Amino acid sequence: MTNKTFAKYLSANDAGKTGSHQAGILVPRTDPELLSFFACLDPRKLNPDAWIYCFDEGGERWRFRYIYYNNKLHTANGTRNEYRLTHLTKYLRSVGASPGDRLMFSSTRTPGTFTVALQPQGEAALRQPQSVVLKGWSRVH
Repeated sequence: MTNKTFAKYLSANDAGKTGSHQAGILVPRTDPELLSFFACLDPRKLNPDAWIYCFDEGGERWRFRYIYYNNKLHTANGTRNEYRLTHLTKYLRSVGASPGDRLMFSSTRTPGTFTVALQPQGEAALRQPQSVVLKGWSRVH
């Protein structure tokens, strides 16, 4: 089995810098490979979820929730139809995450277990004020 890695460039909301009450990091519905990377969630169920376990570079274990908020498909007044990774706040704070940093997840040989790492922006970029161009999720080869 080949390990896969996906990365997400963090927005200010993702990094917790806006004070908003965002429910985790959005995982786009348009990428089937990314959707199945974390876990297969059954869309026939209301808000299916799975707990995933990630080990950081120091070997600390983190537990994140992968959820498909899909009440729009199941209830008359439902508004949500989106996948998210939640319970990341403590990890992101511990590594000093900032907008523009790249959050990286790599699969391991154990299903439901990943490695997680934060790749900060380059030091030169941090010294100068700039706009962050969001690139969302991408597969890392």
